[in-house]
Amino acid sequence: MDNRFNDTLLRALRREPAHHTPIWFMRQAGRSLPEYRAIKQNHTLLDICRDPELCAEVTLQPVRRLGVDAAILYADIILPLVAAGVDIEIVEGVGPVVAEPIREIADIDRLPLPQPEDLDFQIETIRILRRELSVPLIGFGGAPFTLASYLVEGRPSRDFVRTKTMMYAAPNVWEALMSRLGDIVASYLRIQANAGIQAFQLFDSWAGVLSPDDYIRFVQPYSARVLVAVQYIGLPSIHFGTGTATLLTAMRDAGGDAIGVDWRIPLDVAWQTIGHDRAIQGNLDPAVVLGPWDVVERKATAVLRRAVGRPGHIFNLGHGVLPQTDPDVLARLVEFVHERTAATPVGEEEARPDYAR
Repeated sequence: MDNRFNDTLLRALRREPAHHTPIWFMRQAGRSLPEYRAIKQNHTLLDICRDPELCAEVTLQPVRRLGVDAAILYADIILPLVAAGVDIEIVEGVGPVVAEPIREIADIDRLPLPQPEDLDFQIETIRILRRELSVPLIGFGGAPFTLASYLVEGRPSRDFVRTKTMMYAAPNVWEALMSRLGDIVASYLRIQANAGIQAFQLFDSWAGVLSPDDYIRFVQPYSARVLVAVQYIGLPSIHFGTGTATLLTAMRDAGGDAIGVDWRIPLDVAWQTIGHDRAIQGNLDPAVVLGPWDVVERKATAVLRRAVGRPGHIFNLGHGVLPQTDPDVLARLVEFVHERTAATPVGEEEARPDYAR
């Protein structure tokens, strides 16, 4: 592996000029890669996570194959809860299933803070990766609301009725749960940071089901608690959610060096809403890369044009890679973004590439 360190992601998070627009993909480690699927034939997700050598290999696979500008640690957002002894099963094709969902305030005592010894396998994985990688390693965790939705519903949900009912009808239970989850995620990221991750993404995958008022009241303070902890540690952070076009200012106010946006809002509109004092990540529709190359190129070019060469853009999909995606198309997209933005350091106005004028 090339020993020269590619710091374009870290430069983008600081909104500094970089050689090219950095690009990586959520869920790049797995799903669409045949080499990952071969491993999954004999190992569950948690099996892989608990085997540092195997977990490092899965994390490295997309970096080698796709040429992306960052690795993201292979894990699951519920890992800190599982590692600490909470009875959660990751059911193939369903997602996390909680044996005893949270219903009342006494149930919250079953959610201990993760300790380093609970995650010794992940600590070793991170150490292996830091020796191997020549791109930044992104750690991640689930935001308190998204974790709460699994714990309260008991499994993935479409309508989040139990979650919203607790918010409205039992606000004391909700606040206690969110406070505990904020502490859990903050403890988890400290463990990852001490092991050597170089950036952190907070996934609030389901926040888009909320109104702005409910997000501000019931979610924002607890996400802010986590993101302040990241800032205190000194890690650059990405704050991501889907369906959040109406929540972008509230998410910005919660924190994050970069805000991740999905494809439901144009990148330039989102960045104007968030403010150009933050970096932005996104925002190609994951389904686009299932189409012919001319469509992928046209849509990717549109995203780059909306970024107008401004420093602080991280190219990504608006959500995770779909399982049926052709890895060769992803690799071609990485090469395309690199070539189209590498004429001059991104952010140098006087020499902005033609496509971004």
